[in-house]
Amino acid sequence: MLPISHTQCTHQSHELKEEIRSKALEMGFDSVAFAPPTPPPHHECLDAWLAAGGHGDMAWMARNQERRVDPAQLMPGLATIMVVGVNYQPDPTLLTTLHKPAKGYISAYARNKDYHDILKKRLKALAQWLEKRLGHAHEGRLFVDTAPLLERPVAAHSGLGWQGKNSMLVSRHYGCWLFLGEFFLSLALPADACEPDHCGQCRRCQQACPTGALDRPYWLLAPDCLAYWTIETDLPIPHALRRAMGNRVYGCDDCVMVCPFNRFGAPTQDPLLQPQDGGQEPDLLMLAQLTEETFRSMFRQSPVKRSGRIRLQRNVAVALGNWGSAEAIAMLNQLLTHEHPLVRGHAVWGLGEHRHHIAVAEALQQAWRVEADGYVRQELARLCQGV
Repeated sequence: MLPISHTQCTHQSHELKEEIRSKALEMGFDSVAFAPPTPPPHHECLDAWLAAGGHGDMAWMARNQERRVDPAQLMPGLATIMVVGVNYQPDPTLLTTLHKPAKGYISAYARNKDYHDILKKRLKALAQWLEKRLGHAHEGRLFVDTAPLLERPVAAHSGLGWQGKNSMLVSRHYGCWLFLGEFFLSLALPADACEPDHCGQCRRCQQACPTGALDRPYWLLAPDCLAYWTIETDLPIPHALRRAMGNRVYGCDDCVMVCPFNRFGAPTQDPLLQPQDGGQEPDLLMLAQLTEETFRSMFRQSPVKRSGRIRLQRNVAVALGNWGSAEAIAMLNQLLTHEHPLVRGHAVWGLGEHRHHIAVAEALQQAWRVEADGYVRQELARLCQGV
């Protein structure tokens, strides 16, 4: 038997890689690329970012740092990282919700079924196909935002796109609108070429940010970002950011929507990623009255369920304060008796924005007399001492 040359092996690996890519595209992924099993570019920035408090109170991001920067530590025998992307570009009218103060703005990624479930199911199907194709079991791992992994840098390392000034992965074909997943392979396949940074002198995302969180390009600290405050933490939202929230009750897409590379993509046609009924522009008054049961029913297939009802209604209290209509003020009065102090405290702030109304001043004074929670009393003290 003649020995197989290195050139033949390389050719076979390339053919297998392209066969896997074609199958992944057939299964519903829109973009597929392959990265080496090495630390991605700029991984050394993680230490400085953590030291600057970039993770806020997301303590899990400060753990497993060695594993986070080195994908090979997540799977023995890792040889190739396959990165997949699914287009979720929304209708271009998305941001019009921000001009409807009676509505709650929900980030594009959470208006449809939970992408974690969708991508994981497709990756599992791909893994099953690969084992059949190989004719034997394959050692691999699947991730969809579930591992200590620098997901966007790894995606950039694969050539799927580059990390833009807004910290998002930017694709020349889909702009900023890609859900990401990873298939760790024990197969040694050729890596794809990295995509150069095409941001150039563009500053649209930096200028669009409502809090100035992107004043330093390529550097986003979570505590400066409305997405962090409305999704990721149970802490009280800083007073300095509450007016900037407007009616954003779950996430913020301003820096994503303005990216000029979005024009090369198109709104997703994926049937599983179409906006769900009631989840596009929900009424603030309705959201404020959700019980645990009705919350779970409304958001049972949405990422919103992960953050929970209390965080959502905290955000709604801020949005009601920014709306300031008679209906909003009446609902904020009701939220003063909400079962959770986090919501009551933000309702105090919302009413405080309109404390020139005699009825509001009286409601705040009554709350001061009966409220026992320390945090809520701090919010009241900021107002009632001058009411």
